[in-house]
Amino acid sequence: MKKKVIKIIIATILFLTALIINFNNELINNIIYFASYIIVGLEIVRKALRNIIRGKVFDENFLMTIATIGAFGIKEFPEAVAVMLFYQIGELFQSYAVDKSRKSISNLMDIRPDFANVERDGEIQKVEPEEVKIGELIVIKPGEKIPLDGYVIEGKSSLDTKALTGESLPRELTEGEEVLSGCINLNGVIKIKVTKEYGESTVSKILDLVENASSKKSKSENFITKFAKYYTPAVVIIALIIAIIPPLVIANATFSDWLYRALSFLVVSCPCALVISIPLSFFSGIGGASRIGILIKGSNYLEGLSNTEIIVFDKTGTLTEGSFEVQKVEAVGISEEELLKITAYSENYSNHPIALSVKKAYGKEIDQKQIIKTEEISGLGIIAKIGEQNILVGNEKLMYEKQIQFTKCDGIGTVLYVAIERKYVGYILIADKIKKDVEKAIKNLKKNNIKQTVMLTGDRKNVGENVAKELGLDKVYTELLPDGKVEKVENLLKEKSKKGKLAFVGDGINDAPVLALADIGIAMGGLGSDAAIEAADVVLMTDEPSKIVDAIHLSKRTMRIVKENIIFAIFVKILVLILSALGISTMWEAVFADVGVSVIAIINALRALKVEK
Repeated sequence: MKKKVIKIIIATILFLTALIINFNNELINNIIYFASYIIVGLEIVRKALRNIIRGKVFDENFLMTIATIGAFGIKEFPEAVAVMLFYQIGELFQSYAVDKSRKSISNLMDIRPDFANVERDGEIQKVEPEEVKIGELIVIKPGEKIPLDGYVIEGKSSLDTKALTGESLPRELTEGEEVLSGCINLNGVIKIKVTKEYGESTVSKILDLVENASSKKSKSENFITKFAKYYTPAVVIIALIIAIIPPLVIANATFSDWLYRALSFLVVSCPCALVISIPLSFFSGIGGASRIGILIKGSNYLEGLSNTEIIVFDKTGTLTEGSFEVQKVEAVGISEEELLKITAYSENYSNHPIALSVKKAYGKEIDQKQIIKTEEISGLGIIAKIGEQNILVGNEKLMYEKQIQFTKCDGIGTVLYVAIERKYVGYILIADKIKKDVEKAIKNLKKNNIKQTVMLTGDRKNVGENVAKELGLDKVYTELLPDGKVEKVENLLKEKSKKGKLAFVGDGINDAPVLALADIGIAMGGLGSDAAIEAADVVLMTDEPSKIVDAIHLSKRTMRIVKENIIFAIFVKILVLILSALGISTMWEAVFADVGVSVIAIINALRALKVEK
């Protein structure tokens, strides 16, 4: 990108030097023009020659080349350089948003483990994950990533599974349980027996999915290329006819006169208005989107948004806040405030998201002197002594194990049952909160002719189905790992029409493969992971799902402006070409008309900068 900008700047300086400064020597002026042309146009000429050899003759590169060579042929050096300069600047606008933002996804995937602690001959050796064999024992300390798939043979811990499932709630891990690579060990040392080599492990497969899914992405063809397929061969054939036929059939017609007309026709045929205004329309649309917190990484994605038929959502962090809050406090025999207090005191020393949400709901300072002791029972809950009272806080398994009679809560979320001196005193329901503007966003998407709204989540079935029902989504698939999400999206891609697009909205590392696979990947940028943001084609910087509706409105408006410019430019261009072929308009009149069209088209393109929410 820097090289291209430098070339354009140098070529522009040389062009203006030759145009403004009179050297009183035509040869010097022409040499400067030619030097400017070589700097900015050589790449286009090479592309045109390469495509001709490959059999792809009539494209925009060929048109630029033949039009500029024609300009040199009739000694219109300034026109030849200006045509190529305009074209390169237009191309720069077109590619900037894409080239600047797209980087190697795999380099940013921080689920890749750096090492594995292998137990060999009674010693712990730090080795590359690829060197570990099936059946070997690996040791994972608190804070380390699990490098390979296997099952726990020793130790207990909690796992951060966000990298795989996208869910905020840590998973409790005990002996005998299966564990997947890519998770982070939060507390406790665990020993794992490896069941898969690194190449077959979950983390390796996720990386492979991201790297390969990008190759499946559909690429919207450039409007100029589409137009040039028909326009370029037509004007070239007409130019040949103008140069050859009239001198043969018209009396007193000179070949040099009609060759001049043909070359003038080719120069006029250069679609500067389209070359500049179409990339600028997209660029303005992208700029307008950024004003309201939407980053669109390329014109093809802006175009694709206008054809979206299916939108697939991740749940946690996308449709929901991704942070747990106390939703309900049900006390039995004591006040709700007292129930919250004893639970907060019992959870005081825990940094578990559930514990933090309880302490936040309690909202008062905790007197640690009252906490005599606390003991965490992995996978069940906490036993505590607060003052003179023995407290039990945990899930229903803890209640069953301690043989405490309790009333089961059917609410959606995580339930903490509480007992004082083995007597049930109530429960606290904690759940992820649905984002404020999601329900309105879903309704507005359906008003915008979105045929299907689908949710994919790694969460439990009852939780996922409840969220989908509340929001009015058409389909929901639950308990999915990243490869399961990829499989569902691949199936949904088959359900759209030929021109239709599928958009996926997600925020976690685990969403990166699906974001890359979908026609349009939309990431939550404010809270989303770096991997998701890099894999995505559109980033919502404010984490508001309603911005998807704004993005679709913007894309449709931009496409209307693009079509207006195409129709207007082609109509005027054909009119001027006819006048030029008939010899009615001179070269400079034709150039002036062409520039006028370009200016009008550019002004129209800049309308895309104005954004209405």
